[in-house]
Amino acid sequence: MGAETADDITEDAVLGGRLRLRQLSQGHRVGHDAILLAAACPVRAGERAADLGAGVGAAGLALACRVEGCHVTLVEVDARLAALARENAVLNGLSTRVDIATVDVASDARALARAGLHPHSFMRVLMNPPFNDPARQRTSPDSRRRLAHAGARGTLSAWVQAAAQLLRPSGTLSLIWRADRLEEVLNALHELFGATALLPIHPKPGQPAIRLLVRATKGSHAPLHLLPGLVLADEAGRASAAAEAVLRQGAELPLAQV
Repeated sequence: MGAETADDITEDAVLGGRLRLRQLSQGHRVGHDAILLAAACPVRAGERAADLGAGVGAAGLALACRVEGCHVTLVEVDARLAALARENAVLNGLSTRVDIATVDVASDARALARAGLHPHSFMRVLMNPPFNDPARQRTSPDSRRRLAHAGARGTLSAWVQAAAQLLRPSGTLSLIWRADRLEEVLNALHELFGATALLPIHPKPGQPAIRLLVRATKGSHAPLHLLPGLVLADEAGRASAAAEAVLRQGAELPLAQV
């Protein structure tokens, strides 16, 4: 992960131009997942949220852009991406409500606290953990892309435990995950979280879900419920009205309503 030049950075618009993001031209690039995740988080004005594994800040900044008055901490282990996240907060006029913690999500409580992430200090946590299993899926040769996408067995559980530690009682965790690894996410949540809500994401009508948006409440014993899925595009590949509302207009998803 050597030093990058100005030519290695692009500036891209998301949310229909509402949010501008500086990001590396190679490796992991911001896509729909981050915007969908932000739209699924039920943060309200005056609440604090932590975006774990924030990268250049897309999900957390989209959340701060949607909900005026919330405060977001972007948590990212890669110092270069964390620096870009800080630049993006300034670029979008959000630096007074967004701060950055450069630390590994799976660190122990003392290391997290040294980075300003104290136990029970957030009402909301959102995260897009690395969800490709390197034992089952091919990993990228690009080190940053590999870090963002591939996690060994146990990675999800470690991130869920970190979220539970950071959350206040009855706080919520929002995450996005592979639909074909549903059992793993339910297993990771069941001891610490309840009232789990699942929203499947389908690429087109009639096609299997490729992602799951998940919201769970710390300490709850309420049962799981499955919401109607979100279809991203019609048979011709045109974006659905529901997807356009979220991805371009900044609308919230049903998971953001508690």
